[in-house]
Amino acid sequence: MQNSRRDFLRNTALAGMAMSIPFKKELFAMTPAGKPFGIQLWTVKEALAKDPLAVLQHLSASGYKQIESFEGDKGIFWGMKNTAFKKTMDDLGMKIVSAHCDPIKDFERKAAEAGEIGMKYLICPWVGPQDSLDKYKKLADQFNTCGEIAKKNGIRFAYHNHDYSFKVLDGVVPQDLMIQNTNPSLVDFELDMYWAVAAGVDPIAYMKKFPNRFKLVHVKDLVHTSKGHESCVIGKGTINYKAILSEAAQQGVQYFIVEQEEYTGTNELDAAKADAAYVSTLNW
Repeated sequence: MQNSRRDFLRNTALAGMAMSIPFKKELFAMTPAGKPFGIQLWTVKEALAKDPLAVLQHLSASGYKQIESFEGDKGIFWGMKNTAFKKTMDDLGMKIVSAHCDPIKDFERKAAEAGEIGMKYLICPWVGPQDSLDKYKKLADQFNTCGEIAKKNGIRFAYHNHDYSFKVLDGVVPQDLMIQNTNPSLVDFELDMYWAVAAGVDPIAYMKKFPNRFKLVHVKDLVHTSKGHESCVIGKGTINYKAILSEAAQQGVQYFIVEQEEYTGTNELDAAKADAAYVSTLNW
């Protein structure tokens, strides 16, 4: 998730609720150990904007048990009330466990709505590169405040990284600084393992450096291209998730969220299905 996300959130309008994708109930996929896994809805953002209900049905049929939403023009719940969205999830055998959102605007309302339907997390997905360590410290203070609001509503607050927070600034890794300046009782972190690897960081070694701070991970694979790198169907890239996920679970990760941003040779709905098929073969 990078600049295109901000453009999408600014420009995309919900196109309707028509049932354009046929839905066939299938057996839910699970990992060999019977563990559920989720998907970040950014993976299917274009289709979701046109027909959210049909896309959610497709994801359920593909095997996803959990949903991590993001805040579009129609909010976290895609034009539905929070309780109506939860009922949709219940009917499809899924749960919305988390959502990426703007942590500044109306955060208290968002936290209250999330807590009302039993969500676990609201997550800041992007702050952008900062030009001073003081600004990162101020962000950490803001995260603590959000964590307090979230706690009052029975949920948790977390921050999701990109590669920029691992780039050394004045001799300090900003991601380190944000972790060290946030209260563990209020703030967790979601490690996007793709962006960690893209920044040259070993995801497991980094989790061990800050034990019990990472409760969610984005499972997103990386392939090298002429442009540098891009995401791909999980299992087709360079990140060894067969080894990583079991180690991540040992480090306290509770939620494993599939995400894909590019779709060379496929489309986003087929990619989401292929991601689920691969992840369902993994054990953690």
